[in-house]
Amino acid sequence: MPQDRKTGQGAIPENNGAADVQDIEIQLLLEAVYLRYGYDFRNYSRAHLRRRVNYRLKIDGLQTVSELQSKILWSRDAFNTLLQDFSINVTEMFRDPEFYRTFREKVVPILSTYPHLKIWHAGCSTGEEVYSLAILLSEENLLNRTQVYATDFNKKVLEVAKEGIFQAKHFEAFGENYKQAGGKFQLSDYYTARYGSVKFDQSLARRIVFADHNLATDNVFAEVHLIFCRNVLIYFDKKLQSRVIGLFSGSLIPGGFLCLGTKESLRFTGKEDEFHVVDDTFRIYKKKTQPFG
Repeated sequence: MPQDRKTGQGAIPENNGAADVQDIEIQLLLEAVYLRYGYDFRNYSRAHLRRRVNYRLKIDGLQTVSELQSKILWSRDAFNTLLQDFSINVTEMFRDPEFYRTFREKVVPILSTYPHLKIWHAGCSTGEEVYSLAILLSEENLLNRTQVYATDFNKKVLEVAKEGIFQAKHFEAFGENYKQAGGKFQLSDYYTARYGSVKFDQSLARRIVFADHNLATDNVFAEVHLIFCRNVLIYFDKKLQSRVIGLFSGSLIPGGFLCLGTKESLRFTGKEDEFHVVDDTFRIYKKKTQPFG
């Protein structure tokens, strides 16, 4: 190791610095957010957080994460802005259409045997996928006996979801997704379009309860027959993924279903033995009805 001229001790190579220092700063930022506001991002994917932090530094004209930390500690508005940056809001109606076809084929017949259904849609974002599920349930004559709980930690996106109003420019692509997902009618049958916006029918919204819930810090939400949490776990590290899958297992009735995104799985979460695989391609699982092990 190179020697420091003044102390004779091992010196830190200069080219080692910036990336390592920013990693330390980001860890301190996440601790500050947790201690000050109670939101826990400490086990989110570090690559995802680094991208979002650097985006915020560029937008705000800041040089270091330490400057950002000071700003969010003293300003709730600055924190709320950062919260939107950290929130995962990539969504669309009938995302991965073949998943919905498989869901209709392999899950709906079993759900149909229950007189009443409770469903938890975790990480619902702005609600497009929640309304997709409600439409599918309506077409399978299940919606009227179903209560859907749609949750997210981001109160701003929950308000958008509650309103059920979306930009019309996306609905040509959404309509194509709907057809490929096995839709039985026309997507336009479920909404009213005016002035460049689309509002979904109240018949869908009245079966959905939108609520604040944080997968990183909150506990079991409800006892449910089905959990949708698609394309959320990819933003968590292994420790948080394991926590969340445990939360889901504790929320599902025996024989209940768990639906993840196509890039997610139960592998390496320590919870694989608690579920049967219904469809490995589309990551559909069924909670075992017998004791695990």
